[in-house]
Amino acid sequence: MMAPTRRDVLLLSASATAAALIPAGAAEASNGVWQAIDEFTGGALRLEGGVLLDAPEIFDNGGAVPIRVVAEGARRIALFNDGNPNPGVAEFTFGRLVRPEATIRIRLARSQTVYAVAEMEDGTFREASQKIAVTVGGCG
Repeated sequence: MMAPTRRDVLLLSASATAAALIPAGAAEASNGVWQAIDEFTGGALRLEGGVLLDAPEIFDNGGAVPIRVVAEGARRIALFNDGNPNPGVAEFTFGRLVRPEATIRIRLARSQTVYAVAEMEDGTFREASQKIAVTVGGCG
């Protein structure tokens, strides 16, 4: 086996640097999920916590993946995904006398991450996410 040349080392280094500069999840988020979330929040900062996103880690049928979301004190909750052509899944609006909780079945074309973003009564935004591995896609 030959020792690597200077050119080989430089090419490997450049490739590693380029890979490090690509944000994590950028390939998955090519459907515009971050833009859709920013439209929902008006570009506001989203804080972790305060949202319960109950979704399976692995599901055998992408055509009907059960999702439950709860965010005490929320006015609105929106669901997004990063792997389907349309990142917006659903939006729920709650009155003052209704518990901010929703259950839905969604279609996922392949394994991807689902995001729940809640607008709280005080105007702040909270979020949670769950990676879901789909064994049989439901969109096609």
